[in-house]
Amino acid sequence: ANASGRVSPTRAAHVLTSLDGRIALVIDDGATTAGVESTIARVVDGAVEVLRPGPVTAAMLGAASGLPVRGRKGADVVAPGMLASHYAPGKPVRLDAASFAPDEFGIGFGALRGDYCLSEAGDATEAAAHLFDALHAGAASVKPRIAVATIPADGLGAAINDRLARAAV
Repeated sequence: ANASGRVSPTRAAHVLTSLDGRIALVIDDGATTAGVESTIARVVDGAVEVLRPGPVTAAMLGAASGLPVRGRKGADVVAPGMLASHYAPGKPVRLDAASFAPDEFGIGFGALRGDYCLSEAGDATEAAAHLFDALHAGAASVKPRIAVATIPADGLGAAINDRLARAAV
């Protein structure tokens, strides 16, 4: 539950902030465990086409279906979260940062820690679980910009980078 186009919630407080009094109740059952939203795929011409990467990776889809897996063809928006600009924190986002400037809220990964570290161990599953919480923290920060460390694009990293690319537009 969040305002369209804004950073997805992973905690009840995020829902309350996003919907700003437009709802009467939020039941808090703790933070989400997966972090990023579901994988969305469809079968087209005998192949699995990934429309939005998520916790179920392309390799998992291929293994489960026995079909070849490919990225989406064309720019048509046929599923949630496919708009070029989505998950926006309301301030500029710089990706693939090797370091953070003093005026940037740094979202770290691995050895690059920052103001909020997605995973000190460099674990994509842990990073996915913390991604939207980190973007919410960056949006709430007094710093005018957000910078995000490089996240490897393999496996779940594809979903993380997809969400970050849309947040940075």
